[in-house]
Amino acid sequence: MPVHPEAQALLAGLAEAGMPPFPQMTVPAARAATKGFLDLQGEPEPIAVEDRRVDGPASRIPVRIYTPDGDGPRPLVVYFHGGGWVIGDLEIVDRPLRTIANRSGAVVVSVDYRLAPEHIAPAAFDDCYAATEWAAANAAELGADPARLVVAGDSAGGHLAASVAQAAKDRGGPAIAAQVLLFPVTNFDFSTASYTDNAEGYLLTRGAMEWFWAHYLGAQSDDQDYLCPGRREDCSGLPPAYVATAEYDPLRDEGEAYAGKLSAAGVPVTSTRFDGMLHDFLWTLGATPSGAPILDGIVDAIGRAGS
Repeated sequence: MPVHPEAQALLAGLAEAGMPPFPQMTVPAARAATKGFLDLQGEPEPIAVEDRRVDGPASRIPVRIYTPDGDGPRPLVVYFHGGGWVIGDLEIVDRPLRTIANRSGAVVVSVDYRLAPEHIAPAAFDDCYAATEWAAANAAELGADPARLVVAGDSAGGHLAASVAQAAKDRGGPAIAAQVLLFPVTNFDFSTASYTDNAEGYLLTRGAMEWFWAHYLGAQSDDQDYLCPGRREDCSGLPPAYVATAEYDPLRDEGEAYAGKLSAAGVPVTSTRFDGMLHDFLWTLGATPSGAPILDGIVDAIGRAGS
């Protein structure tokens, strides 16, 4: 279908604001520009919030914990924000996560992993895996059920969630009951049809993804463990997955290809393409409210975890 009118209005507004493409910005400028998305997210819902730091492989990792009203034990969601491993932070997903925690009744642990280019791969993955281990080990204190542990994330965060799910299976834990992969990066490959069709003009561009990957990899090869979850040959035994993609997104095809690979391996998968929408509209639901059904998919996946 054509670009949704709400998405088209968002693109027009960003163009009018004069936001330059990411490859034309310095990393500090790109991080500052990202804060503009906060104004596109609507009002934050009230919920109990606690900021902590937990042990990581190189330093203490900041996390933000959302605890909804009600009696536990609740599902436990460990969430990794998007931003191409370069931009984004706890604040950029604060409002969506308040809503997700309230609607799902889950305790949500949002992870402020180390960013590139200051910390190249696999730093972000290492932090996310360590934070998942911490959450699982401390589930009782958090009022959550470790048997209902979910890893989730958007864009690069979806990549990290998929990678953590794979590593947890390979390493014998923590036991993950479900994975929620929103617009995920799953491969280092710019040749898909969605990269060709959506290379320019639809918020996330091919040039931006090349810029993000260059910062995350540095001078390293893309042949690393858990760097490209879509290349995994044996996907059997991985956790049930909810995979969301957007029609006008360069990452659409690799997300759907990974969903197909999981399903072919016998993993229960719900894969939903949001027609007419742009990459990672979870960040813009105040401006693109027609994308709100993605919240239903996320909440449903959390509710089924461990059941």
